Amino acid sequence: MSFKALGLDPNILTAIEEAGYTEPTPIQAAAIPVVIAGGDVIGIAQTGTGKTAAFTLPILTRLTANPVPQGQRRRTRVLVLAPTRELVAQIEENVMAYARHLPLKIAKIYGGVGEKPQKDALRAGSDIVIACPGRLLDLMEQRCADFSQLEYLVLDEADRMLDMGFLPDIRRVINQLPKKRQTLMFSATLSKEIETLTHEFQRAPKVVQIGKRANPAESVTQLVYEVHKHLKMPLLSHLLKDEKMQMVLVFSRTKHGADKIAKKLESTGVKCATLHANRSQNQRLRALDDFKTGTVRVLVATDIAARGIDVDGISHVVNFDFPHIVEDYVHRIGRTGRAQAIGDAISFVSPDEQPDVRKLERFINRGLVRKKAEGFDYNAAPQPFSDERPERREQRSSQPRRPQGGGRPGGGGGGQGGGRPGGYGGQGGGRPSGQGGGQGGGGRQGGERRSSAGSAPRQPAQMPQQNTTPDGARGLWKRLTGR
Repeated sequence: MSFKALGLDPNILTAIEEAGYTEPTPIQAAAIPVVIAGGDVIGIAQTGTGKTAAFTLPILTRLTANPVPQGQRRRTRVLVLAPTRELVAQIEENVMAYARHLPLKIAKIYGGVGEKPQKDALRAGSDIVIACPGRLLDLMEQRCADFSQLEYLVLDEADRMLDMGFLPDIRRVINQLPKKRQTLMFSATLSKEIETLTHEFQRAPKVVQIGKRANPAESVTQLVYEVHKHLKMPLLSHLLKDEKMQMVLVFSRTKHGADKIAKKLESTGVKCATLHANRSQNQRLRALDDFKTGTVRVLVATDIAARGIDVDGISHVVNFDFPHIVEDYVHRIGRTGRAQAIGDAISFVSPDEQPDVRKLERFINRGLVRKKAEGFDYNAAPQPFSDERPERREQRSSQPRRPQGGGRPGGGGGGQGGGRPGGYGGQGGGRPSGQGGGQGGGGRQGGERRSSAGSAPRQPAQMPQQNTTPDGARGLWKRLTGR
């Protein structure tokens, strides 16, 4: 089947041809006619199969067939909601390519950047708005958006958009939209529980499903390396010695873990970038751009990126931490093997993660291949991890250590309580000149206390007894001031 047979607008067909596409994917061939016919749709297909075009192309065709009358104020007609900034940017890029010959205005709305350009775009009446729910709600509450003429609502990655985290925001947005509209939901996975929620927002939707729900792409080779948790980092470094791992996406369960993995790889000479929620939008865009252009070989990310990375040529996906949820595994490994390309998905599985692997295998009704890395020591002892760079560690280790009991210049001699500012000693008595005796080490300037090796247990510092008589006070004042 060709795109021409789907009833698309001629200007859109020209844009498709210029983009290099010749025939529709199965999800596109099945969904496009249904959307053009005006019905609500639930579209389910594996990652990398062209779901964005499956809803964008028919919507653009319907907009072209029903243009806004001349002289009428432009208002938003299409709203696309997506869970991550990366996915919003990806959808906008696709829409811009397919609508390049159409007189449409497109706006993207997400957090992490300034509000003013987004407010201006909404107030000007962009035909298509692509947004993350949180920032969109903020701007709607500021009365920046006019959705009174909205005709099409799309929830991309619908399973994620309707989970317990996003559902309240989605409901708040949809409650402010016209009841009469066409609603489309697309995702690679959609559980039965989530599907029941769709009836809140759709009217008699038609389910267009390609392949099994939550089924990993068949073009991806899936391998499991069973390894103790402390050996995951050494194993990753060992595997990256293979030059075939040219473009590697590593998934960590936590943001701190992602930073830690990247620092360790950088210390071994592997160029890395990180992508997670603690990174600013500019940092996230730069990390993706560096990964796409090959400036960095490894991108370390959390699951936020599993729903928004559309990068051609990813050779390997590595699950450094095996995901608890089957759908997350599907989205992660779907970043490679896109559009029927070949890719490898590698999972590091520690003993405590075995139940999650068995749950996945039951779900896909087959086992994952176990593999051993050649030349890797699976019996190695844990190695302490340091965030310091090697040159800093060498510089610090080459410096002579100060004796534990020695006093610093200007510090008083220590007793058990150590020295005090100005040179007072501890129980052994210290003079202002810094010559104190007694047990333990010398005092530090600034009031720090430190006992020498082998000294008695540390006791609270005690003030030297002072003569409180007038003569005693005058004598102390004279010794301190020299007057």
